[in-house]
Amino acid sequence: MTTDALSRVFAALADPTRRDMVARLSEGDATVSRLAEPYRMSLQAVYKHLRVLEEAGLVSRPRGPQPRPVRLEIEALDLMDTWIERHRDRVERRYRRLDAVLAEMETDGHEEGHEDGRRGRPEGAGHPDDA
Repeated sequence: MTTDALSRVFAALADPTRRDMVARLSEGDATVSRLAEPYRMSLQAVYKHLRVLEEAGLVSRPRGPQPRPVRLEIEALDLMDTWIERHRDRVERRYRRLDAVLAEMETDGHEEGHEDGRRGRPEGAGHPDDA
């Protein structure tokens, strides 16, 4: 699957009804009439949603006589998972680098002029009015 396929998958899942259909199909195959049961829409509208999911490669319906089961296609989910994990890994590496820099800054801050554990102005750097 290409980036265009990935775009179709994400576009198909942008609709909450289609996301719900995918979630329900993750539990097992279902006929269109069974899939349509909880929705307040015509069977024609359900078929339109299924057509978008099919075009995105998320579901399939085998050829043959009715009733035909609708089944979830794992390849489309794998495509999304690969894309998400690649970006998750990049973000996690970036945060690890940031954590290392912050830890180094904290260590450097404790070492500069604070060997005796005191904070504040260095010795001899009094207030101008003290002179």
